[in-house]
Amino acid sequence: MLILGSTGSIGVNTIIIAKKFNIDIEVLSAGRNITLLNTQIKELKPKVVVIQEACDIDKVEHSNVYVGQKGITKAIEESSSNLVVNAIVGFAGLNATLSAIKAKKRIALANKESLVVAGAFIDVSNIVPIDSEHFGLWYLLNNRKIDRLIITASGGAFRDWKIEEIKNATLQETQKHPNWSMGEKITIDSATMVNKLFEVLEAKWLFNTTNIDAIIETKSIIHSLIDFKDGSSTAHIAATSMQLPIAFALDQKMDEKILNHIDLLKIGKLEFKEIEIERYPVWQIKDELLQKPYLGVVVNAANEAAISLFKDKKIGFLQISEFIIKAFKKFNHIKIKNIEDVFKIDNDVRRWINDRESKSKL
Repeated sequence: MLILGSTGSIGVNTIIIAKKFNIDIEVLSAGRNITLLNTQIKELKPKVVVIQEACDIDKVEHSNVYVGQKGITKAIEESSSNLVVNAIVGFAGLNATLSAIKAKKRIALANKESLVVAGAFIDVSNIVPIDSEHFGLWYLLNNRKIDRLIITASGGAFRDWKIEEIKNATLQETQKHPNWSMGEKITIDSATMVNKLFEVLEAKWLFNTTNIDAIIETKSIIHSLIDFKDGSSTAHIAATSMQLPIAFALDQKMDEKILNHIDLLKIGKLEFKEIEIERYPVWQIKDELLQKPYLGVVVNAANEAAISLFKDKKIGFLQISEFIIKAFKKFNHIKIKNIEDVFKIDNDVRRWINDRESKSKL
């Protein structure tokens, strides 16, 4: 198995499951957390290690180190393992997905951006999603006719804030997620609801339907629901842990106990809320995005560029959503014919966002 993004939360949990079931790890790929990577190397003894920056090579305690996107592609091509766990964050993970498909590997996909930006050009037949929401949908489907797929959202760090206070939110405050422990970017995406927007689009490509919606479930124990044609609805309930979808991604015939059952008596009650556009402005483009899914590359590029500006304190929190919506309107009529267009438009949108921020200061 190859674990791309081994030092992130998905990667760490994947290692826990791999050790539990004695699954060999051939390749580890990580960003700049070399200290944790070295600990993983010592314990797992992979054949190859891939890191993000060449300047970190001397810090890595391994004799076979590759670097960057080319290093990831090389590791995938050379590996004898059939499974690639892609837990790389953001647009940077697309290259790994494309390389794994070309190498005819099975992909356990946590990098939702791959499908968000290039779903039209990706064969999903060998992809198993690690997102708890999409795993829940897969778990429930059983080839029955559906009316609607529903995924749940926590509501993010500002779910219970007064709306007028959100505009002053800091980077540190975006990281106070009510239910999950995740990386910095995805926790920001949770606060803006961009993460759920991406998951809706991801579900469109995975399950070949646009009848998809999302609601807020404040305890995050219901991960997804399905409304069936017969009028019944079924929910997937599990603890807030990524280990269950990871386990099934590694082995879809999984029959071992992974998590403890939810004690509904201890939970007491559940609370559901609508995703309000006033609190989550990006949600206003959800329906149009499902009808024009190729615009996912625009939304993702604008989001990543805007988050970078927010982290640099050049824009406020609510401007992340504002820039995404403006980019969505600006690039609404683009045509994407191939994967090369995806990379070009990604670059065009990022440049447009940065130019717009610069001009706003004039």
